[in-house]
Order: sequence, then C-alpha cells, then structure tokens
Amino acid sequence: MAKENDVVLIYLEDQPLSFARIEEIAPDVKKDWYHVKLLMLQVPVQVATWILRDIYIDGQEFTMGGKRVRLEPVVCPTEPDPSGEKQKKSQTPNAGKVISLADLKKK
Repeated sequence: MAKENDVVLIYLEDQPLSFARIEEIAPDVKKDWYHVKLLMLQVPVQVATWILRDIYIDGQEFTMGGKRVRLEPVVCPTEPDPSGEKQKKSQTPNAGKVISLADLKKK
C-alpha cells in the first residue's frame, strides 16, 4: 500500500491529471477504508482529503463523481549511462560527486 510522503500520479479517465503527495493516511470507522490527505502538487497548491479503500490506495481504479480515477505511485527513474544501458544503483553511499551550489553561484 502507498504510504505517507509517497508521491502519486492521479489519473482521471486514463489521462494523467496531477501529482500529489500523500500527507496522511488515517483509518476510517469502516474497515479497510482510510482518510487520505493529499497535497496536490499544482499551482496553487491545494490539500484534499479523500476517503478511499485500501485497494484504491494500492492503485485499483475507482469512480468519483461517475469518472474513473486511479492513483499510481511515482518512482524516480534511473539515469541511463552514456552507453545506453541502465545503470545499477551504487551500493556505495559516497559514489556520487557532490557539487557545491554556493561555488556555482560565485562563478
């Protein structure tokens, strides 16, 4: 199940509509239903609370106002290497190069 702080893409009628971050998931009085507080990542930023079943939070399609809606988790894509093959994530935490934004600003 998606969890708090996950970013999801909201689809309306199979078309991507908006990104949102799950701020809070609180149980409802009904079993397997939850109050899902979403921070809509759009301009202006808005907060909405939807009451959803656990399966809907997991990505199963549901209807809202007669329209088909679904949530899809957003996963950060891996960067391809110059040879065109997918890179494996480094197991070494210090494998990346740190770039100082302050130094870039001075130039």
